[in-house]
Amino acid sequence: MKITEKKNTIKDRKPFRKLGFTFLDSAEIVVALNQLLANYQVQYHKLRNFHWNIEGRDFFELHQEFQNEYNTVKLNIDIIAERIRVFGLKPSMSMTEILAISEIKEVKTDNMSAIGMTTEVLKDFDILHNKMLDVLNAALDAGDNVTEQIVTDFMRNLEKRNWIFTSWSK
Repeated sequence: MKITEKKNTIKDRKPFRKLGFTFLDSAEIVVALNQLLANYQVQYHKLRNFHWNIEGRDFFELHQEFQNEYNTVKLNIDIIAERIRVFGLKPSMSMTEILAISEIKEVKTDNMSAIGMTTEVLKDFDILHNKMLDVLNAALDAGDNVTEQIVTDFMRNLEKRNWIFTSWSK
């Protein structure tokens, strides 16, 4: 009986391998990243709306804080989209798709108080934190240290900003 030896050629390997991750590993990470991305996109627009429409005694302080937040979110959006590209996929989403995926929802700012706006920001932080945990778990399961580090940095900043907005709201 002759035993045939299987050659380890490119043809014999799994069809998709990006950065040492299988397509399945990458898919779980990218799905979680897309969900985080969609939530960040809605939060970005919400923060811009709050920035433009804050009124009252807290105008100067919150106008600046909302701007600080949306500038951070804008950077994070780009980092996430570029991380998705690293896996060989495209983060192309229409606004309809973003709104369907996002757990963060739009709000009307008509007659919304400063405390109402900061309460919304804090609710959004909770949603984002949960989405970051989803990405972190997918990254840890796949052994993706880079995505893990990116999200850990996001979480560190988010937790500090949560503390600051919570302290302001008291």
